[in-house]
Formats: sequence, structure tokens, C-alpha cells
Amino acid sequence: MKVSDLHRENSSRKIFLNNQPNFLIVLIIIFFSVIVGRLSWLQLIQGSNYKRLSDNNRVRLIASPPIRGRILDSKGNILADNKLVYSLIVQPYLISEEQWGKNALLLSDVLDIDYQQLNLRFKEGLKDNRLSITLVSNMSTEQIIKFKEKESLFNGLQVHLELVRLYPFQTLASHVLGYTQYITMKEYKELSKYGYKIQDRIGRIGLEAAFEDELRGKWGGQMLEVDAAGRIQRNLGYKAPEAGKDLVLTIDLQLQQTAERVLANKRAGAIVVLEPRTGAIKALASKPNFDPNFFTKSITTQSEYETIFLASDLPLLSRALNAYDPGSTWKVVTGMAGMDSGKFPSDIRLKTARCIRYGGHCFPEHNPQGWGTIGYEDAFRVSSNTFFYQVGVGSGIKELFSAATKLGFYKKTGIELANEESKGFVGNKEWADKGRGWGKPGTTPWIPEDIASASIGQMVVQVTPLQLARAYAVFANGGYLITPHLVESNIDWLSSKYRKKVDIQPETLQTIRQGLLKVAQSGTGRAVNLDLPTLPPVAAKTGTAEDSTGGSDHAWFACFAPYEASEIVVVTFAQNTPGGGSVHALPMARELLKAWHQSQ
Repeated sequence: MKVSDLHRENSSRKIFLNNQPNFLIVLIIIFFSVIVGRLSWLQLIQGSNYKRLSDNNRVRLIASPPIRGRILDSKGNILADNKLVYSLIVQPYLISEEQWGKNALLLSDVLDIDYQQLNLRFKEGLKDNRLSITLVSNMSTEQIIKFKEKESLFNGLQVHLELVRLYPFQTLASHVLGYTQYITMKEYKELSKYGYKIQDRIGRIGLEAAFEDELRGKWGGQMLEVDAAGRIQRNLGYKAPEAGKDLVLTIDLQLQQTAERVLANKRAGAIVVLEPRTGAIKALASKPNFDPNFFTKSITTQSEYETIFLASDLPLLSRALNAYDPGSTWKVVTGMAGMDSGKFPSDIRLKTARCIRYGGHCFPEHNPQGWGTIGYEDAFRVSSNTFFYQVGVGSGIKELFSAATKLGFYKKTGIELANEESKGFVGNKEWADKGRGWGKPGTTPWIPEDIASASIGQMVVQVTPLQLARAYAVFANGGYLITPHLVESNIDWLSSKYRKKVDIQPETLQTIRQGLLKVAQSGTGRAVNLDLPTLPPVAAKTGTAEDSTGGSDHAWFACFAPYEASEIVVVTFAQNTPGGGSVHALPMARELLKAWHQSQ
């Protein structure tokens, strides 16, 4: 090695030895920086989270469920209540499969329950990732005693006390009340931040769903401190659960029972009874219906499930809030359009005929000879088709559509069950030009046959029974469009927000009212007064509508009473019940008017 190379190597070694303390200092600084950073992250950023986890390890909450608010009718009768139910549950995360097998065999012997059935419920619960699996619902007193005697032999099993919904009148007003059901795991992940527990029930449809926040209440419970072995050390306090608020309805139990009774022999249909001045609904019935107590059962069979959810007659569908062809009950809209447009004033007289041709079809009168030359009042009285064809076609779809929307059609009514309500349909030129929902734009124009059909509530017009009751309330209360409602509250239902003056000429209003009075006095609705000599004067309209979906005819009847200072509006609807509104819908309305009159 050269002298120069040796000199350079000695110099490098000297520099390294001189800098070694600096390297150590840097390494120490980096090391402690990492430690300080980690401690800061744990203490400052994640401190609250780890404190919560620590508290969870030493604090246990024994939750106390709230009592769900009751639902009452206008006179205090209980329509939805609560009852105590004892169920046997298992928490699968506390036991192994081997332990479960032993538990199931012993439990089957103790409670005299089929082992296969118990095992199936357990397996289904595991498949659904349930934290708690119900093995036996609605335990009898004898079952509870037998289990308690052997409770020490079972691991992970316990008797669970639960408050569940009770509907004492079973199917009565089921579409109004709705039902409650256990929340799903998916819902729990979202609703837990709002205080829901995995064993909570939630309103699914009806008022149970619409007023979930008011009815459900808030959980309470007892806080206990435990040691590492899970032994209770001390009581940290108790918070009482908050009961949900009671809901007082406008529904009158007697009228509701009458509505359900007269619908009983119909294949399907709906009834609406409301106060025309305030919009308070006194009865709202739909057929077929269902028993909401079904949904309080912890365990249901597949056949029971299919009977409710997969039935062809759709028992969960409220016919009162679903839309159908209204037939001749729609003629008040056509009459309003003709008079208010000035094209067919209130004193006009038109010649009726056997049929009138529009486009490629001769639209018939239901009387083969026609009714001669008549005015509005007689046209309503005999329900002349050809009279209203002329008024509707002559006024035009723009005027007809305007009158319909003024009376509240083609939009929701404002009832609390808005999520379940159809807004119905009123055909118009714009809709036809855009393809009618099934064709290409420009290929399905508005044609003369459309306006002729619309004039008598057929084909291109669909309304709900509730919408029709709301529209007839306009003629009952002197020209105001009210907001139908089911719940009593501090709202001023007579304020302009909920009760709007309809833009209708006074003469139009009076002419239609007089025409409807004649219907009940000597026209197609005269049987409404049959055997009711003390019933005050009634104004009414019958309707027989072809089902545009291809089924049998619908039967309708709409009325209000007394004629002066009306207090009640009744709409009855029999779905796919051929024979006419005066035959099938009118008798139902008469029974409701009778029940109402007797209660006065």
C-alpha cells in the first residue's frame, strides 16, 4: 500500500470516529420522535375512542325498551296497544356448535319441542348473522317455569321479555294503522346512531311508519360496573326509558266498523268518510285487508309469509289510496270545465242521442233511445253520457285538465300516508305527444277518442277514492279544497295553508250541487234514501266504470249530507264488481249514512 493511500484511509477513519456521536444523536432523536408521535396519536387523536372501548370493557348496560305510543280513535278507543311477550332466545356468539347441539337436545326434551325445528331456527339465525335468535316465541307460563328450573344447564339461552304491538280489533283499519317489524341488520347499521337497538321494531307502513319518531320513544337502562371476570362491582345509575307519544286519530270507531262490515262481501274495494269542512277522515277502509298482529310474531312459516306478501289479491295495497277509472262520478269535472270555460254555460240545453261518433268510434248513451234535449241538472240526474261527451269534447282537454287539477286530481292529497298514496292520472296532449309512457315521442298523438273517454272518466283518467272524496267535499263545503288528515293535532285545518278557495264560478258550483241533489231525489241515486225517512237531504252521484286494465267494471258512489251545511262526505268503491254503482256501491253508502245519522 502506498503512503498516500494509507494516509487517506486514516483520515476517513478519523472523520467517522469524530462524527459517530452525531449519528447516535440523530438515531435517538428519530426513535423518540416516533415514540412521541405514536403516544400523541393514541392519546390525542384516538384517546376518546380507546376510552370508550375501555369503558365498554368495564361497564355493562342492561337496556330497558321504551313503551311504544298507543294509537286511539277520536273517542279514545284503543286501536293499537302493547302487550308483554316472553320469548326464549339464544346469543350464538356465546356458545360453540358443540354446546348448541347439547343445548338443543336438552331443550327439546325439557320444553317438548321438536329438535329439528329448534335446530332449523338456530341455523337460519346464523345464516342471517343475527346477534340474537328467537327459538320459542310467546312462551306459555308452563314453558317458562320448566326452563327456569333447568336454566343453569343452558349456556347462552335466556328468557327475553318484550313489549310488542297488539291490535285489539285485528284487521280493522289495518291500512291506516300499518304494522311494526324487527329492523334488519342493514337497517341497524344505519339506525343505531339514532338510538335503535338490534331487537327494535320499526313502523313499516301506515301511521306506524309515518309517525315512527313520535311513537317509538327512547331506550333507557341500568349501568353496571364489572370486573375482568364479568362480576358486578357496583350500580352506576339508571335512566328510565321514555315512552312514545300516543296518537289520537280523527277516525270514528263506529263508522270504521260499519265501513269494514259493508265491504266484507265485496271482492275488493274501498270506503272513505270525511268531514268536508275540515278534512278530518272519519273512516278509511280497504278490502282485502290483513291482520297487523301477524307481524308481531317472532316466527312465521313460509306459507304464512306468502299469504301476506305474495297473494294475488295484494292485501297490503290500500285501495283507498290507489287509482282507478272513476266513470260517471267524474262528470262533475266535465261540468265544471264546460261552465267555467264559458263554452257551455249553466243554462245550456243539449240534444242527447243513442251514440255520438268521435274518430272511428260511436260513443254510446247507456239509454239506447237517448234522453232528449236536457240541461245540466237532468244530465246529472240520469247520468247522460252523450250530454257530457259534447261538453267535454267541446270544452277541450286544456279546460278539462284545468278543472281536474283545481279539484285536486293528478296530485297527492296531503294525507299523512303520502308514501303510499298514488297521485292518479289525468291524460293530456303533452303526455300523448311524449309517447304515453310506452311509445316513441310523436307517434301517439292526442286523438278525439281520448277526450271523449276523458269526459266520462274512462281510459285516460284514474283517481283514488280519497281524491274523489276530496273533490266532492268542494261541492259540499261551498268551494274549498281541504286537506284530508287522519291525526288530531294542534294544526288549524281551516287556515289557508290547508283549506284553499277553489277558482270556480258561483253559478257553476250551484248548478252542480243542484244536479247532485236531483240524483239522490229522483235519479240514479234515489235508493240512497230507502228506508231512511229521517235522513236529511243527500246530494250524490253514481258511477259505473270500465276497467281500463281489462277487468270487470268498477262500481262507485259519491255523496254528501245534509245538502245544506254538509257534515259528511262518503265515497264507496267496489273494484271489479259489475252491475253498476247504484247496485253495489250505493247500498254501502246508505249504511254509512244511516250509522252517521243515528250517531248524531
